[in-house]
Amino acid sequence: MKYLKPIFDFYLDSSIHVALSCFALINYTYLILNISINYSVALFAFFGTISAYNFVKFDALVRAKKNNLSWKLKAIAGLSFLSLFIGIYYFLELEKITKIIASSVLILTILYTLPFFPNKKNARNWAGFKIYIVVICWVSVTLFLPILNSGYKIHAEIAILILQRLLLIFSLILIFEIKDLKNDDPHLKTVPQQIGVKNTKKVGYFLLFMFYGLALLNSNLQFLELALNFTITVITGVFLFFSHENRSKYYTDFWVESTPIVLWLLCFFTK
Repeated sequence: MKYLKPIFDFYLDSSIHVALSCFALINYTYLILNISINYSVALFAFFGTISAYNFVKFDALVRAKKNNLSWKLKAIAGLSFLSLFIGIYYFLELEKITKIIASSVLILTILYTLPFFPNKKNARNWAGFKIYIVVICWVSVTLFLPILNSGYKIHAEIAILILQRLLLIFSLILIFEIKDLKNDDPHLKTVPQQIGVKNTKKVGYFLLFMFYGLALLNSNLQFLELALNFTITVITGVFLFFSHENRSKYYTDFWVESTPIVLWLLCFFTK
């Protein structure tokens, strides 16, 4: 067991799990819209997520310890560079409009990580902006990329799906913000910092209620999709209910991050 823990920690710390979550949510989008899966989009997102997340997480740490990198950081750096090159390969396979969206997300990620102006903080440290930037990136990659790359026509049901995805991602991120409450800089003004954990959970429950309610407005919604929406609402609600600032990283980084994977697998095996 002691040999499995370092491997599992590397799996989480190197962002492979979060990349798998992104991959799953893209494939879920293809399934519910009955679009043929384009693996160039899915794999671009998978490898792009590994490199982007590791860049965000370890940029400052690596620059601060240039001459004292642990074997884990070196391995993660190697994996990130490899993923970057593979991601570029799949990026070249995308349609023009998809490349524009993907490039926009990349610019937002760089802005999120690096300060663009002297003596100014990066976007990650802009008060109150962190959660919105993450939501925009996730919705763009997991929803807009597969839809636009396939040439799928935008209609009313898609607008509902966009709103649902925004609400779901926002609700999930609230769980991470609750867990990070003790470590986040107070100047970040995250939702829990501003309104407290109890009220943050209330906001999350309300967003999940709206998420499920919007599904009922979709005239083309099938019973299976309604059941999937209900299931993911309950799962996310349970994670939110049991979240607090003393939770271990495994609670959020593995279990909560697995929510999109569960959603995709349920849809895959029942559709």
